Amino acid sequence: MENNCTFLYFAYGSNLLKERLQLSNPSATVNCVAMLKDFKLVFGNHKGLASDRWHGGVATIEHSPGEEVWGVVWRVDNSDLESLDSQENVTLGRYNPVEVSVNTEGQELNCRTYIMNSCVYAPPSPHYLQVIVMGAEQNGLPRDYQEKLRAIKTNMYEGPLPMMAELEKARRRAKEKANHLSDA
Repeated sequence: MENNCTFLYFAYGSNLLKERLQLSNPSATVNCVAMLKDFKLVFGNHKGLASDRWHGGVATIEHSPGEEVWGVVWRVDNSDLESLDSQENVTLGRYNPVEVSVNTEGQELNCRTYIMNSCVYAPPSPHYLQVIVMGAEQNGLPRDYQEKLRAIKTNMYEGPLPMMAELEKARRRAKEKANHLSDA
């Protein structure tokens, strides 16, 4: 996949957002934006069991000729592989790691990504969709794809989401660090 110390990971859901991915995978750095051909983005829950973390359907991809999914290719240290698998609930059988070939700037890259097992379609919570949209903006995914993401219908969940508080804290820290560096 890459050299012996890192691997490439194609993110298309909440891990588009740097602060989200780096909560458990601090080594992740942006490699590039890329497109996965013949797949589409869908939302659902493994065997219909709603996500406690996000209170709604979560992202997965499924084969769909002629469609495309945009995302971010992250370079991740091998030391974070177990953490990433854990975040994706691989050991619980919710997601399977797969290797996909994505297109970027005229070249193809082989990347690890995750596909949900036994997906039962369900709309995402507004919070979860917001994290995906923020990640798409942060990384400059194509405008029309960003619009497509914004148009996704949510389940209108309005309750608390501890994950959002955690992300806000991480975003504040990143902003403070950036401000501190620009002052130096």
